Amino acid sequence: MTEAPGITGHWDIDPTHSRLGFSTRHAMVSRVRGAFNEVSGSADIAEDLSQSTATVIIETASVDTRSEDRDNHLRSADFFDVETYPEMRFVSSAIDEVDEGSFIVTGELTIRDMTKTVSVPLELIGIDTDPFGNLRAGLEGSRRIDRKDWGVTWNTKLDSGGVLVSDKITLEFELSLIKKVDEEAPTDSPEAADQEETSTVPPAPATEATSAPEADTTAPQAAAPAANAPENSADAPAPEPAQPTPEAPESVTPTPVADETAPPAPKTPENAASVAPNAEPAGTEFPPPPPVKPAETPADKQADKTPETNQSDSQSSGSAFGKIFGLR
Repeated sequence: MTEAPGITGHWDIDPTHSRLGFSTRHAMVSRVRGAFNEVSGSADIAEDLSQSTATVIIETASVDTRSEDRDNHLRSADFFDVETYPEMRFVSSAIDEVDEGSFIVTGELTIRDMTKTVSVPLELIGIDTDPFGNLRAGLEGSRRIDRKDWGVTWNTKLDSGGVLVSDKITLEFELSLIKKVDEEAPTDSPEAADQEETSTVPPAPATEATSAPEADTTAPQAAAPAANAPENSADAPAPEPAQPTPEAPESVTPTPVADETAPPAPKTPENAASVAPNAEPAGTEFPPPPPVKPAETPADKQADKTPETNQSDSQSSGSAFGKIFGLR
């Protein structure tokens, strides 16, 4: 188990703040330095370092020694042959902590078409958070290799017996790694998820409570007219006399009110004497003789009939006598 706090997790190399360089002797008297500007990779550090892994990928065409002619020569088939082998790759096979903050990363380094095992010592410079909230870890280290082990053998002999380019190459590692926050979330996510679920449980009834008032609001809306009706009647007493029931007796005298209210129509026969148009249909049903007929009583008719019979008798008698005496 590693003793470095906070180092476990997934880390990505920050290429803008990292340098993977090299240095070698030139003409046996000076040192030439260079670097690869395009570097990527990551590391997964577990509590048990034996389960940890690291990968580094280098774009060979990104070599930079501050000399265009020299860089083009290094890209050629004499050295990296970037057209055929565009990448150099290192894949770890073991990570050991030899001291507090000191690690040895062992893995397979592939250059061109050759793969060799290399152990690189790295020192943990520190772990801290930058102003942007990124948790960073700094690692530095170096390792000398022989370029001939990977088939890079080009050289030129000097008159003094030396060579133009030394076979010994020192690899220089200055790495800045950023911890991926998404990897921490799953460890804390179960508890956070439980807290979020508990926090979300109360709002659920709250939404149900809001839906219940909505159903209540619909019910009061239906009852609202009934509630508003008494209030309006109490506030405005004038509409009460406007109702047809109290105005029914008054509608007898004014004809428009009787015409507007259809229900009081059956009451019009009672007021037929006061309303002339209603009396006319009654007269049409019963012609004028009925008022004369009541004046003639049966007794009067009998009285009238009796003299007529007497007259007829006298006439008949007279006629009889006339016939007897020859009178016409």
